[in-house]
Amino acid sequence: MSKTETTLGAADKVVKPNSLTEANPAGTWRDYLTLAKMGIVISNLITVFAGSFLAIKYNHLLFMDKLAVLSLAVLGSALVIAGGCSLNNYIDRDIDGLMERTKERPTVTGKIEANQALWMGIILSALGVIFLAMTTLTAAVFGLIGLFVYVAVYTMWLKRTHSINTVIGGISGAMPPLIGWAAVDPGLAHTAWILFLIMFLWQPPHFLALAMKRCEEYRNAGIPMLPVVSGFKMTKRQMIWYVSALIPVSLYLYPFGKVYTILAAIMGLCWLALGLSGLRSTNDIKWARQMFVYSLNYLTILFVAMILVNI
Repeated sequence: MSKTETTLGAADKVVKPNSLTEANPAGTWRDYLTLAKMGIVISNLITVFAGSFLAIKYNHLLFMDKLAVLSLAVLGSALVIAGGCSLNNYIDRDIDGLMERTKERPTVTGKIEANQALWMGIILSALGVIFLAMTTLTAAVFGLIGLFVYVAVYTMWLKRTHSINTVIGGISGAMPPLIGWAAVDPGLAHTAWILFLIMFLWQPPHFLALAMKRCEEYRNAGIPMLPVVSGFKMTKRQMIWYVSALIPVSLYLYPFGKVYTILAAIMGLCWLALGLSGLRSTNDIKWARQMFVYSLNYLTILFVAMILVNI
């Protein structure tokens, strides 16, 4: 029996959706914000804004002239992401109850009914796509692609069947800066695709660090994350390779100037050094936690720097 089959065998422990406490929902506005995963929404909006801002800058447009477009891009992206997260909560309510990190989600506790989560996800996603279409059809198409990959390909299929889920799911997570750029410039200069690649390569080391931290929870829930299926050594090597590939891609934006280039190089090399230290670490969970926190700081600082050096 393969490691994957062993892991998936744990799915027998998964509770059925109709066994969840949904008889007396009493969801508050905080529960609905939790359902939409506002932390994820806000962090992604930084990259949406960066994409739009850089498109305005490199197409020699006036910021104030494109303020309405930028606002629609941010709002539309926020709604699509929130809708996708709501649908993720609806779909995963059977396995969320098996993990410490997700067992208090309102779709698990019954504070929000499953059908409410479903319709919330559908309505928010539809509104978001409409707002994006009010900028350009290209932005709306990218929004739909990101939504489809996250909900159908990642959540409904790969998350439950294959350890490659983190990589393929990264396509949806890399869409925000592309959506932001396309809202202003549907022609998509090569810089827009570099932003996409940065986001795509950033996600595996970020989410694999989380998977290492929560390895036993994923194992108990029957989710074949890479640390569960292939162990920590393989996971560490994969993370190092992705960070190594991210460094030259981030430096491809050297036209942003010396400040950005030096900052990107230093942050990338420090992340690589931290990654390599994991090969001899005696505390894998502590190291994974450090990698996770560093990845968050790296992405935020990098994209904020992109904006500041181009003002």
